[in-house]
Amino acid sequence: KIVVPFTLMIIFLLLYLTFRRVDEAMLIMATLPFALVGGIWLLWLLGYNLSVAGAVGFIALAGVSAEFGVIMLLYLKHAWEERLAKGMSDSEALLDAIREGAVLRVRPKAMTVAVILAGLLPIMWGGGTGSEVMQRIAAPMVGGMITAPLLSMFLVPAAYLLMRRRKQK
Repeated sequence: KIVVPFTLMIIFLLLYLTFRRVDEAMLIMATLPFALVGGIWLLWLLGYNLSVAGAVGFIALAGVSAEFGVIMLLYLKHAWEERLAKGMSDSEALLDAIREGAVLRVRPKAMTVAVILAGLLPIMWGGGTGSEVMQRIAAPMVGGMITAPLLSMFLVPAAYLLMRRRKQK
């Protein structure tokens, strides 16, 4: 009852300490429920009930998803700050900065997801002592590794665009 909300509170605090802005921390937090959808779907498809082991998997997924969003946001901010330093602050420069920042993250994100899946799939499909518990930890993360990267590639840049446009007005 208290572990997941407490974990989310810690994630928000760390995000706030990183960005020093509530709106950017909230942007990353807003993407977490969407990332968890993949974990929920895979638990349902495999017929697993939500258990303590599953909750541990969701906590780990929330951390990885937040990391995806943080890195994406840092790249977007860096690209936008480069444009501002060159005196380019119009809407077209903002779109170019968002495209550049998002494109720079495609290959590293794909590699990260591939490595995580390469580590989790043997755990999820393995057998042996303790495998039932480990499968329930791995399942939410495997499902989330399908939705979390996609959503951070599309949702974070789109939300950042809306945030910046609102501040420009």
